[in-house]
Amino acid sequence: LTEVYSSSPALGRYFRSAQVISFSNESSTVNYQLVFSVPPSTEGFMENSMNPDFIRNILRQNIYDED
Repeated sequence: LTEVYSSSPALGRYFRSAQVISFSNESSTVNYQLVFSVPPSTEGFMENSMNPDFIRNILRQNIYDED
């Protein structure tokens, strides 16, 4: 995750860290925390760039690009 988000053209300059919060072998589930440093009150930044769907899609695109 660190490599994916730090190299992202859209979020790389804001990305600070990724940390695994919990992991389950039974369900192959990982919960993680992403930390970003966001600019002060840039109009629309939080609604657009920090939108959970947008952040997920960056990871999804990276997975597709590797195939």
